[in-house]
Amino acid sequence: MSDTDYLQRIQNASVYDVAVESPLDLAGNLSARLNNRIWLKREDLQPVFSFKLRGAYNKLASLSDAELANGVICGSAGNHAQGVALAAQRRGTRSVIVMPVTTPSIKVHAVRSLGGEVILFGDTYDDAYSRARELEKKHGFVFIHPFDDPDVIAGQGTIGLEILNQASEKIDAIFVPIGGGGLIAGIAAYVKTMQPDIRIIGVEPDDSSAMRDSIEAGKPVVLDHVGIFADGVAVRRVGDETFRLCQQYVDEIITVDTDQVCAAIRDIFEDTRSIVEPAGGLSVAGAKKYITENQIENQNFVTINCGANVNFDRLRHIAERAAVGEQKEMLLAVEIPEKPGSFRNFCQLIGRRGITEFNYRYGDNTSAHIFVGVQLSGGSEERQMLITELGNAGYRLADLSDNEMAKLHVRHMVGGRSVGIANERLFRFEFPERPGALLGFLDAIGTDWNISLFHYRNHGSDYGRILAGIDVPENETDKLEAHLADLGYTHWEESDNPAYTMFLA
Repeated sequence: MSDTDYLQRIQNASVYDVAVESPLDLAGNLSARLNNRIWLKREDLQPVFSFKLRGAYNKLASLSDAELANGVICGSAGNHAQGVALAAQRRGTRSVIVMPVTTPSIKVHAVRSLGGEVILFGDTYDDAYSRARELEKKHGFVFIHPFDDPDVIAGQGTIGLEILNQASEKIDAIFVPIGGGGLIAGIAAYVKTMQPDIRIIGVEPDDSSAMRDSIEAGKPVVLDHVGIFADGVAVRRVGDETFRLCQQYVDEIITVDTDQVCAAIRDIFEDTRSIVEPAGGLSVAGAKKYITENQIENQNFVTINCGANVNFDRLRHIAERAAVGEQKEMLLAVEIPEKPGSFRNFCQLIGRRGITEFNYRYGDNTSAHIFVGVQLSGGSEERQMLITELGNAGYRLADLSDNEMAKLHVRHMVGGRSVGIANERLFRFEFPERPGALLGFLDAIGTDWNISLFHYRNHGSDYGRILAGIDVPENETDKLEAHLADLGYTHWEESDNPAYTMFLA
């Protein structure tokens, strides 16, 4: 499809029967802190709290009554499902939405409230997608793709049209979150055709970088594993058409980690008093990283708040990680002498910095290991300075601020040593979160080996996370590794992780 075709499709897109022209708001606090003007495109204010209804409705609007006679179907874990259900309701046709069994109940109820017929199937989006395709052929439904469709892309592209119409100052760059690529493809196709000097910068989670990897490979690739924290963009393979448009129009793709996304969610809240979902925080996280790394000042950047469908129970996890992501907190493992006054001496070195967390348990008469959270006001420079000061004072320490296992598990487990385990190996697992999933995991692990350590914490996400120690005789190592491979659960061995060796081994 040519540039002119997309331009016309976007200009003529039928989205405003269901969508609103979302505001383009200046983030005053964030702008002042970054010495740049950061604008928020508030797609979190749409009727279904996401931009997805634009593309879904534009697709349905392009279909005739005869095509819609049997209804429409899609596979989705959330925002696209709500968009399709609302669009079908407005067009007066039947909508069938196949959602993974792991879909949070808030999203299932939202789809049903819009008239969608929900079928729960499989553990992942890929399972739901495959089932929807089967039902499409069996019943003659029209399949509504979440991103790889020109009409869907054009519907999302109306956001780019609105940004150019709303901007009161010259825009230097637009930061756009990427999942399957429909949003950035639509925005980029319009903006680059109208104002090619505006940079289009995509933002992906560092554990779900399907578009970046595809651009680097020169063709769409399939990721072996995607992170699920930002579930709205957790896509293993981007679309063919979205890939083509991104390859042509997108200037750069950057990735951010979970802590940076959590910090961005807090930034948005402090400016708007609204809480976006993790995917909705991606573009602000990307803009912050881009500004810092390139030492940019006095420019205008637009970010897309793409959605606000966040489960309430995830807020605990987001708040916990935001301080680390903003480098306002660091996590340290420190060995101190086991004698009176040693903790006081350590705190004197910390100075007037606040202690956010302190975990300790007596080990022996010579030394003690503590896990401590320290408030920072000077970011990475202060973090490095404190490490240097503690090292110069003779403390053996490890900075765990970037240690995923420490942040997910060990901070809640410090002190749990066992001196009677000689052959313990430590593994971190992820598995789909659904009723009975934890019992299913334990059944799968079996009873051939003793579980010597176990920590599970529900983080309010679609996947459960477990840290498990397994006591394995040396002559059964190969047998264990073969068993874990057959289980099919995503897992990592953490036996050499310093957070484990200092506190738990």
